[in-house]
Amino acid sequence: MTRVLNAGRREPISGETKSIVVFLHGYGANGPDLLGLADPLGEHLPDTLFVAPDAPENVPGMPNGFQWFPIPWIDGSSEEEAERGLLSAANDLNAFLDALMVDEDVLPEQVVLFGFSQGTMMALHVAPRREDEVAGIVAFSGRLLRPELLADEVVSRPPILLVHGDADDVVPPQSLPEAAEALQAAGWKDVYAHVMKGTGHGIAPDGLEVALAFMADKLGLG
Repeated sequence: MTRVLNAGRREPISGETKSIVVFLHGYGANGPDLLGLADPLGEHLPDTLFVAPDAPENVPGMPNGFQWFPIPWIDGSSEEEAERGLLSAANDLNAFLDALMVDEDVLPEQVVLFGFSQGTMMALHVAPRREDEVAGIVAFSGRLLRPELLADEVVSRPPILLVHGDADDVVPPQSLPEAAEALQAAGWKDVYAHVMKGTGHGIAPDGLEVALAFMADKLGLG
């Protein structure tokens, strides 16, 4: 049984939804943490609806903090618990995306997943296993989980933009080339990368600018 994800949203500036960007936040954050990006992005994507769901689980001791799945080296959970959490959250996110596309009457090729940190891990896990290919994935400061299984489990290969700060002390910068290599080995043709110089675990203006250009192009707005 899937859990319903609560989501905030910013309506298109134009009043007409022709595309959707789904923000997937990091560990211990929440939907509003990324929804503020709709302000600078919306000016350039006026027909885009921005949606930001909260992850399905509260982080212990953090009333407004959510997680997609437990992280053993942070919360002391087991690898098995983390694995179960990932698969459960993937089901939740798939159900959320299915309902969103029906409700807003858009096709998968009109949808971009925009992840940060643990949200990137979710986007890179879920989208390739969906039958209908989304327009693209913007993957900030995360990593590709279970890369050894990807080639056998991949169903669709949406374009992917990997962005990482070279001073990230939370998720190692090496995660970017590792993800790119695994994606290409699994048959991806459209993999792009951008390194944010001098940036830690965050989203720098240059990274956001590259992400905007990528989304505009993949949504057919460029």
